[in-house]
Amino acid sequence: MSDSNFTKVYTGDIIIVQRIVSELENEGISPIVKDQTESARLAGFGGGNFPGFQEIFVNNDELTKTIEIVTDITASLEEE
Repeated sequence: MSDSNFTKVYTGDIIIVQRIVSELENEGISPIVKDQTESARLAGFGGGNFPGFQEIFVNNDELTKTIEIVTDITASLEEE
C-alpha cells in the first residue's frame, strides 16, 4: 500500500488529458501527468501497452474539485 499524497483521477487519450489539465490549471490545481510509454521510450525500453495514453494525478487536498471537473468533461464528451 502506498502512502502517496496523490491520487490518479483519469487515464486516457492525450487530447482529452490536455483538455482536463487545462481546466484544472484554470482552477488553480496543479496536476501531474504521467506517460508510461514515453518514459519507457526515453529509457530505451520501447513502447508500452497503450501508446498515446496518459494518467493524471492530483494532490489529495484538491481531489473533490478535480473529480467534479473530470466528471463534467467526460460527461460532455459522451454527449457529443
